[in-house]
Amino acid sequence: MCGIAGFYNMRDDVLIHRMAERITHRGPDSDGFHITDKVSLGMRRLSIIDVAGGAQPIYNETKRVALVFNGEIYNFEELRDELKARGHIFQTGTDTEVIVHLYEEHGTGLCRYLNGMFAIALWDEDEKRLFLARDHLGVKPLYYILSCNILAFASEMKSLLTLPFAARDISPAALRLYLETGSIPAPHTILKGINKLEAGHWLTITDSTVRIESYWQVPEPPEQNADTYDLWPNYRIMRP
Repeated sequence: MCGIAGFYNMRDDVLIHRMAERITHRGPDSDGFHITDKVSLGMRRLSIIDVAGGAQPIYNETKRVALVFNGEIYNFEELRDELKARGHIFQTGTDTEVIVHLYEEHGTGLCRYLNGMFAIALWDEDEKRLFLARDHLGVKPLYYILSCNILAFASEMKSLLTLPFAARDISPAALRLYLETGSIPAPHTILKGINKLEAGHWLTITDSTVRIESYWQVPEPPEQNADTYDLWPNYRIMRP
């Protein structure tokens, strides 16, 4: 488990360190930061793959793409081999680095190639674009606040609550959902103004646009004959 945090369209070096500090329990081994006048990315790392060389943020060859990441990519070795064959140069043995090079190849469509659980925050310096994404089933959490063209994000709400503009008021709509269903589905959270990125969605923000789009949905189950159930391939069990 790792933790990520950051914001777009503001700079506060003390605040980004404080946000990361709040989620130290998610990544006790190390921290890392990418800070410019436009964007700040922070992360807390639990070292598992490439313990010595996998510190984040991870960059592409030109340092124009920066990434912080929470999760695990199960097919990263196959993806790395394909990307190396296309000429990409890898500096680490981590699963994290394949995401950077997938972005170079496929842009915001990169999530369709990933098999795993993940929360991604990627900064494109050339496009001046922040890209956030959450895995297909929403295993890894990702919360955000959007206020006056400032976007802040984090793996946990407690990190966002370090921000001076973060509201601490209960959301009546979310409370009603909880009382009716026993849960608070994304994009809602219990706090007004804090949202959760939905599973299978990505978000991009630039100076001119904010976009949230779905890249994957749970497939509809196949139609079943009322008297026949497919339990295993090549086996059919009939009802009496």
